[in-house]
Amino acid sequence: MKAIIGEKKQMTRIFNEDGQVVPVTIIDVKGSVIALEKTLDRDGYNAVVIGFGKKNKATKAEAGKYKKLGFVPMVSMEARDFKLDADAGTELKAGIFEVNEKIDVSGVSKGKGFQGVVKKWGFSGGPKTHGQSDRHRAAGSIGSGTTPGRVYKGKKMAGRMGGDNKTVRNLRIVAIDEANGLIAVKGAIPGAKGSIVMVKSVN
Repeated sequence: MKAIIGEKKQMTRIFNEDGQVVPVTIIDVKGSVIALEKTLDRDGYNAVVIGFGKKNKATKAEAGKYKKLGFVPMVSMEARDFKLDADAGTELKAGIFEVNEKIDVSGVSKGKGFQGVVKKWGFSGGPKTHGQSDRHRAAGSIGSGTTPGRVYKGKKMAGRMGGDNKTVRNLRIVAIDEANGLIAVKGAIPGAKGSIVMVKSVN
């Protein structure tokens, strides 16, 4: 598996060879490095920790952890079954991927704040007429009475929406600008502009 960390820049469109419009998301992967190597003997499994950016201030624990690297990355994510032959400190570039390669992109979805059941879960709401008032977007009943005498766990109710770890699978790389460290991916990916995402090749 190949993996790299990048920053979601923007959505735009490009034209392919047939003149068709392709919606793409631009990911900036400059500054992505292999920060740590984990081994079966020392850590119990094989993996690499990929770092992105640089922290201005770091704790002594962080500085000790990334001593070999020489700086503390702003963001670090772990990738198991990493198949590139590279050591800690090696810079990862957009060129590790190829055009038309299928990838999975993981990130944190946009936070929506506290939302009602209509927006969060797609409830229909109550009737708009027949004397109803203030019930148009209400949740309705949340359970029966004496039996079971409680609300079942996992009941869909109003609450915080978004801000979850999400992965969009089987996206296609449309273009790669290795000089500027940019990858153009067809379609949308999780998160807001400027959020950090992990790009992995499909196993």
